[in-house]
Parts: sequence; structure tokens; C-alpha cells
Amino acid sequence: MIALRPYLPTDTPVLADLFRRSILELAIEDYDEAQCEAWAALADDEQAFATRLAGGLTLLGLNNGTVAGFISLKGQAEIDLLYVDPRFVRQKVASQLCEALETILAARGADFIETQASDQALPFFKYRGYEPRQRNTKVIGSQWLGSTTMRKDLVSTAKKTQAGPPSSSLARH
Repeated sequence: MIALRPYLPTDTPVLADLFRRSILELAIEDYDEAQCEAWAALADDEQAFATRLAGGLTLLGLNNGTVAGFISLKGQAEIDLLYVDPRFVRQKVASQLCEALETILAARGADFIETQASDQALPFFKYRGYEPRQRNTKVIGSQWLGSTTMRKDLVSTAKKTQAGPPSSSLARH
């Protein structure tokens, strides 16, 4: 189990490095080297990266005090960033980060959550119940990268509580 905490501006260099390493070491299975380098370069301007991280709710997953991954919310219900340190892949870090954000959004009354999943992340999001909506291409530098808009419906705890138990007349039919 990882410990969660919110993003602080002093985390930016660590998260920028994690972002780059995650892409360069893990995404190479689905994107070519030039695409990965262009994508990883999005964190080279650490001030712009910090602004992006601070623009929404960003949570860090810590394993014994080491940042193992992070997730960032964009707007009201879109996962903007979800990255795991390659040393912690397949240790449920991404699942725990997703679960935390989905729980927060459901408690806030959100009906759904969306993401623009990379080809690398597509199987992970499918496994978590996200459904593909449309295929996209994005230009980063001079490189075209594919992604898929995915959406998962959330069951809001607040809505269940407000609705109350089913009425006895409906339960009998």
C-alpha cells in the first residue's frame, strides 16, 4: 500500500524526472524513440510543468518515502497525468492512485471520469473499467502520438445516500 499526499511546488523536479523516465523507459514499447523523446521533453520547462501540476488536484504515491508515482486531475473529471516510476511498475501504484482519485470524484458527486490514454496505458484503463470513446492524434514537437479518449462511469456515494433505500412498493413488484 502506498501513502498518498498532495503535490507541493518543491516536488516539481522529482515529478519531472519521474515523468521523463517513465516515458523513455516504458512507452518505448508502443511509441518510437523520437515520439518518446518529444513527449518526455514536455517536462523540460519545469516552470510550465509546475503550473500544469498545480492547475488541478495532483496526488503523489509514496513507497517508504520515495515518490513511486503521481496522478493529476484536469478540470472537474479528467485524468491529465498518471505516471509511475519504472522501479515501481506492476506494484499497484497506478491502481491505488486511480482508485483514490475516482473515490474523491465520486464523493464530490461526479458521474464519470475521463482520460486521454496513451497506447501504453490503454490496457490498464480498460482493466479498470474505462471504455474507449474515440481515437486521437496529438502533435508534440514534430511527432504525432496516438491516444484514446476513455471514460468510466462513477457511482456517487452521495447520490446513493440522498436517494435512500428503495420504497417498499417497488421492492415487492
